[in-house]
Amino acid sequence: MAIKEKVGLVVSNKMDKTVVVAVENRSSHGKYGKIVVQTRRFKAHDELNACKEGDQVRIQETRPLSRTKRWQVVNVINSTST
Repeated sequence: MAIKEKVGLVVSNKMDKTVVVAVENRSSHGKYGKIVVQTRRFKAHDELNACKEGDQVRIQETRPLSRTKRWQVVNVINSTST
C-alpha cells in the first residue's frame, strides 16, 4: 500500500508540535466545466516546531497520534523568511 502524501500551506502553528495545513484540490465541475477549489485542513505533527504560518510543507499519513492528528510534516518546501 502506498504512503499518502499531500502538499499544503501552514495556516496555524499556535499549538505545541502541531500545525494546521490547508490542502487545495482543484478540479473541474462535471457539468459546467468551471474550476472548483476545495480546501481541506489537516492537523500534522511538527516535532521540531520548525514550521511557520505561510510555509509550504509536504505532509505524510501516519498512525493516529491524537484524536484529530493523523499526519506528520515530512519537509518544508518553501519557507517564509521573516
